[in-house]
Amino acid sequence: MTGTAFSVWPASPRVHPGGPPHAVRVAFVALVVALVAGGAEAITRAVRALSTADPASLATGLGFRAALYLLVLAVAVRMTYGDRWARLLITVGIGVFGLLSLIIEPLAAAMSANQLRDLVRDAAPASLLLATFRTVHVTAVLIAIPALYTRHARRYFRKR
Repeated sequence: MTGTAFSVWPASPRVHPGGPPHAVRVAFVALVVALVAGGAEAITRAVRALSTADPASLATGLGFRAALYLLVLAVAVRMTYGDRWARLLITVGIGVFGLLSLIIEPLAAAMSANQLRDLVRDAAPASLLLATFRTVHVTAVLIAIPALYTRHARRYFRKR
């Protein structure tokens, strides 16, 4: 439905006819994986907190996170079109601040533990599931950001 009132993105003469290079596609897929893992983690945390927290505040938190993730997805889509501002926003927002927010909590827990095994000794299955989601999230970001700065990706963003 290109060129109609239902187009998601305006047609741009700047779009490369072959599409984005492989590295940019890898970065996009990794960002989508990170968003899915982050969403799964948020939902798991909300379900665990249902018995103790106010449902309205949980819904507000999930709504905010969903809006933020949709915004990141929209910026990631623009990145695939070669928009340099989108690559920069992804790099700073996700690669710096987002990554810091993901690793601060586990790092603080690791630093406060007397021994490393104290972190997993009393871990419940839900905690291990959350750790898995977090690990996938961090790994996906660590794949996406460097992919945006490979030689072919730099050339793609330079042309725009």
